[in-house]
Amino acid sequence: MEEMEMDSIECVSLMDGVEDEEIQSSVASHQYPLGKPNNILHAGNVPTSVHELLECPVCTNSMYPPIHQCHNGHTLCSTCKTRVHNRCPTCRQELGDIRCLALEKVAESLELPCKYFSLGCPEIFPYYSKLKHETLCNFRPYSCPYAGSECSVTGDIPFLVTHLRDDHKVDMHTGCTFNHRYVKSNPREVENATWMLTVFHCFGQYFCLHFEAFQLGVAPVYMAFLRFMGDETDARNYSYSLEVGGNGRKLIWEGTPRSIRDSHRKVRDSHDGLIIQRNMALFFSGGDRKELKLRVTGRIWKEQQNPDGGVCIPNLCS
Repeated sequence: MEEMEMDSIECVSLMDGVEDEEIQSSVASHQYPLGKPNNILHAGNVPTSVHELLECPVCTNSMYPPIHQCHNGHTLCSTCKTRVHNRCPTCRQELGDIRCLALEKVAESLELPCKYFSLGCPEIFPYYSKLKHETLCNFRPYSCPYAGSECSVTGDIPFLVTHLRDDHKVDMHTGCTFNHRYVKSNPREVENATWMLTVFHCFGQYFCLHFEAFQLGVAPVYMAFLRFMGDETDARNYSYSLEVGGNGRKLIWEGTPRSIRDSHRKVRDSHDGLIIQRNMALFFSGGDRKELKLRVTGRIWKEQQNPDGGVCIPNLCS
């Protein structure tokens, strides 16, 4: 049997609907922002060119079944098959429905490092298990927790803290207590979600305090909640309380901060925080009920394990 040509995949032309510059650019700017693995691991070192053979020449992502090929043996992923209108981007021949079973079998025999290995992940996985792990990998970058726009920035926590401060102009505070004042001239209308974000640094960690108004049913509600800038397992080590009141009454919320792995909308829509109905908010505001004036106070503490009794005791921030 003839040996497989390792460099046979090359994108040289396209059909209608896909611009030549677009494809050449995607091939040139390889999607390995965290660094490309040096080796493919399976019973020793396997040449990196085998890994490259499993990369789609159009999108440069790793190919998973079904892997398609044209009559001349050029391969591409199922997503890009539709994108190039069922025409081979290399030889311009019709792709048809031919599966490259040999390449799929090769993929089954490979074990690869997680793509976040440069961020510290030591795991190695069979080729077909790798994607599932990477969607949940604890070393994967975090998404920007800013709620005011569809920000697509990702990175580690120090990078995101700098990003929030410099690009989103978020207020930064040191300490584990807070006093948040919210004033709104027309509390009966919430055309768009009105929100505020403050970042607190304590216990060597960063926390995002969200406060916002949004429509729930026919009336607006006001909500405050805390998110932890880290993973959920670490978030469980902390607790927080929020308090709002006026006219001799008050509401108190106590809970565990949610990880920023959970999106802002997911936390908000789960109502996991201090929720103040409009009538109660106006009552707290006093006056003629035409202006909303709320003051939300709170604190963060770390739960510590008591080595003697095995009971969690709060470590309050001074």
